[in-house]
Amino acid sequence: MSTRTLPLRRVGGAARHANESASAPASEPAYDCDLCPRLVAYRQQNRTDHPDWFNGPAPSFGAQHARFLIVGLAPGLNGANRTGRPFTGDYAGDLLYGTLSKFGLATGVYDARPDDGLALRRVMISNAVRCAPPANKPTPLEIRTCRSFLAARIASLPHLRAVLCLGRIAHDSTIAALGETQRRFPFAHGARHRVPGAGFEVFDSYHCSRYNTNTGRLTREMFETVFANIVRALKSGAAA
Repeated sequence: MSTRTLPLRRVGGAARHANESASAPASEPAYDCDLCPRLVAYRQQNRTDHPDWFNGPAPSFGAQHARFLIVGLAPGLNGANRTGRPFTGDYAGDLLYGTLSKFGLATGVYDARPDDGLALRRVMISNAVRCAPPANKPTPLEIRTCRSFLAARIASLPHLRAVLCLGRIAHDSTIAALGETQRRFPFAHGARHRVPGAGFEVFDSYHCSRYNTNTGRLTREMFETVFANIVRALKSGAAA
């Protein structure tokens, strides 16, 4: 059964999915999260320059019964920062959502806007850093600060069996959120990691950015091979 993103509501100043416990660590930052001063200043400038944009921490897209979590880097200025939905409105979303649809992991038509009716099938999409950073480059401190939301998001998914990290930063932050080190679990495109005690496997891909595809670092075939491996593992029950 396909699912749309769950409605958001305010709980204790933070936006939460409707079926999350108020006592659990926040897996979604508040719209006016003030933890990272540089990102707050950038957000305020964007709100001034583009008052009709979302201009806030992009909430995760998907449902609590997701078996497959995709972790990106951060909202793109003209993508999720503008639309409020991860990977929506920029080239990376064209490739990601097109691939999800091809493998039966999404229904509907992706039209680069949050009200296009696209629905995910037991998949959730989130980011290692929830606010758009200047030049698409969060600082190490911003990545560490936002990691609490990533860790809480992972912990909130009871049926999770596979996590796909798009790029090294998403991989490193996910591994750190699981209490492990990059030395034990290094990033590599196409890699597949069994993290002790996680209950799911971690898969790696180069980020589906326009830069990576234009330079040939990532081809559509390479990206689809990673998804094929994940879908195969989920169907076989091997991803655990």
